[in-house]
Parts: sequence; C-alpha cells; structure tokens
Amino acid sequence: QVQLVESGGGLVQAGGSLRLSCVASGSIFSIRAMGWYRQAPGKERELVAVITSGGGTAYGDSVKGRFTVSRDNAQNTLYLQMNDLKPEDTAVYYCHAEVENYWGQGTQVTVSS
Repeated sequence: QVQLVESGGGLVQAGGSLRLSCVASGSIFSIRAMGWYRQAPGKERELVAVITSGGGTAYGDSVKGRFTVSRDNAQNTLYLQMNDLKPEDTAVYYCHAEVENYWGQGTQVTVSS
C-alpha cells in the first residue's frame, strides 16, 4: 500500500509560480516512476509530467518549458515547479505512482487572469 499526499496548491496570478509537493509513505520501496496529472472542471484528467526513479522526465505539450518535475528519493518526495502560470493551468493536480497505480487526493491550483 502506498499513500500519496500533495500540498502546495493555491491561488496565484497569471505569470506567477507555485511549487507542488507529494510525499509518499507506505510500501515505498516498490515505487519507480512517478507522475503529476491534472483535471480541470468538465475535462478529462491529463498528464502533466512523469519522472523515473533515475530522473528521466517527460512532459505534456502544454507545460513544456514552464514546468519542471523532480524528486528527492531520500525524502520520498516528488515536486512540480510551475512557472509562468496561465489561467488554463487551473485544475486539481494529482500525484500518481505510475507502476502501482496509486493516486493522491489532489491539490487545487487556481490561476487568475
């Protein structure tokens, strides 16, 4: 069993930045790839970024060049640095253990214009 707890969401003006965190606990030895996803009202959940245990990364097209995913394996923590935020980035952001298919509860990010 894996527990994932996100934090760091909030309200920010367009052009601003936020840093999301996701702390993993439980049977963390089995976690390999981790991901961030988001879901806006009325839309499907979409991939934001993924990172392997070795640090390899991939991003959704809409966030490339603005968002950076990273991880601290010693602290069992996943991060998402979000810069140059846009109103269309408004969504609930979820942390996901890619192999084990566990989800966090989500954290709300709201970007005002």
